[in-house]
Amino acid sequence: MDKRHAAPDWQQPMLAIAAEDGDFLPLGNRHWAFFAEDRPILLVTFETAAALRDREGHLPEHFALARARGWSLLTILAEGETWWRDPAVFEYFDRLADDGFLEDFDRVVFYGAGAAGYAAAAFSITAPGAELVLVAPRATLDPAQAGWDDRHRRARRIGFRDRYGYAPEMTESAAQVWLIHDPLHKPDAMHAALFQRPWVTRLCARHTAEGTEDTLIEMRALDRILEAAMEGRFSAAYFAWLWRGRRSNASYLRAILAAARLSGHRGREVMICRSVTARLNAPRFARRLAELTGEDQ
Repeated sequence: MDKRHAAPDWQQPMLAIAAEDGDFLPLGNRHWAFFAEDRPILLVTFETAAALRDREGHLPEHFALARARGWSLLTILAEGETWWRDPAVFEYFDRLADDGFLEDFDRVVFYGAGAAGYAAAAFSITAPGAELVLVAPRATLDPAQAGWDDRHRRARRIGFRDRYGYAPEMTESAAQVWLIHDPLHKPDAMHAALFQRPWVTRLCARHTAEGTEDTLIEMRALDRILEAAMEGRFSAAYFAWLWRGRRSNASYLRAILAAARLSGHRGREVMICRSVTARLNAPRFARRLAELTGEDQ
């Protein structure tokens, strides 16, 4: 029987693409590998099946960008909060490494944020020379090493001590790791500190807290970061230039205003509000400025 007829509706778009030039494989009961082939430049990503089902078109988040730029794309989907910690996923990456599949590409970039950042780092060991872009990645959930992180209580039951377990160690074959995080957000800063390796460059996205990836998307910076990494031209200086866009990002501006207000620095609040209202149409900041100064805005 044609596996497209037996598959659920949400898998049909991926199966259609795989039938032309790629592959779509179940990995055990809770994971799938989707591969769309194009030029010998590969982007590897990780996401949940729930997010894909909720997305119009039922295709991986970065598929449109990869297709537009002519990149090949490999996305590993997970059903539920598995952290991709499944022997079937291990065996799949084992096969890719043993068959030299990843070595056939001129350039390989792994990308992931949060739990997916953990997976991107953990499985990058199978692609020597790869470049990694990680946004607020977790290093591990092993209680002995990260018991202070109480954000993923249910996932603590997952074993992180066997193969592909400790993400920082699994980056040892990477050419470069770009780790973007908010150093003011303690849990992410502590995970970032565990990635103490010469090939890791930490890039600061202050005042983004749990929403670092969302802020980069809102700024339209994430696609540009991935494009630069895929073309071998990403750098700390380029990130700093992109990060200047935060001055027009609503989430960032609200965060710095809230931080100033919480700290009791009225003068800093006034400075922020004046800067924002001088550049942008920002009624909330205008109202707050009026409250602080008594000036009619």
